[in-house]
Amino acid sequence: MVSSKITTVDPEILDPPTSRTMAVAVALLVLSVFINYVDRGNLSIAAPLLKVELGISAFRLGILLSAFVCSYSVFLFLSGWLVDRFDVNRVLAFGYLLWSLATAATGLVRGFAMLLTMRLILGLGESVAFPSYAKILARHLPEHDRGFANGAIAAGMKVGPAVGTLGAGVLMVHYGWRPVFLGIGLVSLIWLPAWMKWMPRGGLSTPFLLGSPRVIDILQKRPFWAQAAGNFCFASPLYCMLLWLPFYLVHERGLSMQSMVNKTALYFTVGATAALVTGAVTDFCIRRGLAVGLVRKSAMVTGWTIVSLAFLGCSSAGPHSYLAWLLTAALGGGIGESGVWAITQTLAGPQAVGRWAGLQNGLVNLSGVVWPTLTGFTVDRTGHFQLAIGITAGVCLFGVLVWIFLIGELKQVNWGTVGGRSPAAADGS
Repeated sequence: MVSSKITTVDPEILDPPTSRTMAVAVALLVLSVFINYVDRGNLSIAAPLLKVELGISAFRLGILLSAFVCSYSVFLFLSGWLVDRFDVNRVLAFGYLLWSLATAATGLVRGFAMLLTMRLILGLGESVAFPSYAKILARHLPEHDRGFANGAIAAGMKVGPAVGTLGAGVLMVHYGWRPVFLGIGLVSLIWLPAWMKWMPRGGLSTPFLLGSPRVIDILQKRPFWAQAAGNFCFASPLYCMLLWLPFYLVHERGLSMQSMVNKTALYFTVGATAALVTGAVTDFCIRRGLAVGLVRKSAMVTGWTIVSLAFLGCSSAGPHSYLAWLLTAALGGGIGESGVWAITQTLAGPQAVGRWAGLQNGLVNLSGVVWPTLTGFTVDRTGHFQLAIGITAGVCLFGVLVWIFLIGELKQVNWGTVGGRSPAAADGS
């Protein structure tokens, strides 16, 4: 059971969500996730060049691309505990420093083994990001403002690969991939002093709430497992596009590096716009009195259904229609991603959101180990991406069914007794 000394959240000790400080802090969070996704996606942009330089197979390239996800997923289980136990602002700053230095070092190392090591370190540093975002937004923003903030973070996830593909891709064409990694890693360190100045202060009175739910308490909740299972399925198209889209466009569709850069950037830009607009629309609907669960779940189901259908279309599309299917998938992904973390913040509440987010993201990102490697395996065996894309569509559609039938009512789960009352032992459904 959870201790009866659970600290409740007093709205008066939350920072005003409309304050200038919080607005700047959210902007810095969006910038950090933008840089996060530039760093994790750069290797996929460099993949065609790197494959030639190192002379590796598509299967081994898949292992290299998924190495980041291995360490990222493992350390997420620890990161969720860290952001609940210590000052979340400084935990985020330390992780940011680590992943920026790993990016810079990638441009200096030689050989497959050292590249693999840098990708593992990158995953360790980036593992603190989303548990930190969830904790900060849950502590400082009310429900009706979280849609736009989380949508903006989801947009940053998309803009990162888009700008990274345009900028880093063009630079790699002219100067090679090594100087690009070194430059991006060092320049991104400018974010740290800005964060130390504008990071949100106040919020909950202690960084670790007395009587907060334990890991075992979170694992006993049905909504946790339903959300993790659904999001595991939704992560398959995300990793498919993030890690393999440049390679797919060059080797499956025969595009030049420059044409690949343009189309990849367009794909992620469409997704970013959809996430930002959806976040704003869902907040508007909630302010107008519509139920939070109806609004957030409708966006999730609609978005990921579109992704599933678009991937099915893309798997058999010809040279003149594949781009339309890809952009449709980008639209659906943006709609679906806009509320993923807002839902986590609602279900867990401020006292457990760090560990809930860390545990959930750790499980979900195991798909980032499975799908890039499976994609490389199927491409080696079949010579094309058709089978891999079809499998991804089916998995995503299964995730939609999980969300429809298993997630239950969208409200904070009951963590036990408050003020001496007996626990309700709610399962959130």
